Amino acid sequence: MVRQNSSMNLVIQSPAPIADSHLKPLAALARSRETARIDDTLLRLVDADPLQRPDIDAYCGVHALDYAYVEPQARLSDFGLVAMDMDSTLITIECIDEIADYCGLKAEVSAITEASMRGEIKDFNESLTRRVALLKGLDATALERVYEDRLRLSPGAERMLEGARAAGLKTLLVSGGFTFFTERLKTRLGLDYTRANTLEIIDGKLTGKVIGEIVNADVKAGTLLETCKDIDIDPKRAIAMGDGSNDLKMMAEAGLSVAFRAKPVVRESASVAFNFVGLDGLLRLF
Repeated sequence: MVRQNSSMNLVIQSPAPIADSHLKPLAALARSRETARIDDTLLRLVDADPLQRPDIDAYCGVHALDYAYVEPQARLSDFGLVAMDMDSTLITIECIDEIADYCGLKAEVSAITEASMRGEIKDFNESLTRRVALLKGLDATALERVYEDRLRLSPGAERMLEGARAAGLKTLLVSGGFTFFTERLKTRLGLDYTRANTLEIIDGKLTGKVIGEIVNADVKAGTLLETCKDIDIDPKRAIAMGDGSNDLKMMAEAGLSVAFRAKPVVRESASVAFNFVGLDGLLRLF
């Protein structure tokens, strides 16, 4: 959805009101011929030059603004699917880190999670296997406690999903996390499709193992493609949202990729990055 060789609309948004003092500098940097203030927190710069992205990126980073280059005629209803990562994207936590907290190993597990999401541990299967092994012997009731006490939706999540459904999009939650959480979110949020890893539980205890195929970067990308085939749309009509390196292959298959509060490697590769606004910033691009 983002071309580099023609004029685009440049959408600027912020969780706080955007001061009028930003209008002239942004228009000059974007080489835009017209600036429309949609509301206090949303600007649309018409006929902006996408080759000015580095300057816009630097300015918006300094002033806590999010930006996106969007085709002038693009509509959310042009898409047919929104695919989301779960941990640190649809929800604010990394579930495995919070589970580990119940056996006193949050620091150890979090360190592996962070290295994996930054792309420093290239083999996600190894990363997940190492982390899950540390949970061996933990009472499975810890999963319910994490869901009830710690799991929170990211800002704007429900509004984004409502808007996507209203525009006719199907929803897919695909996660390197666990089915215990994705299935509950599927019911709670009315999601159409989910895919995640299954923790082995025997006699009410975690065994430290995952059952079946691990949902890694390749499986995430494959799940997006399979879902597009299932609902009979071209993958370029999919939107993929994620935050970690494990999401990059899935995001590359989609027509629009959104990095949400993401690691630098993901922000650099995505069509759009939301560093400040909520997930519902997606609705305001069009």
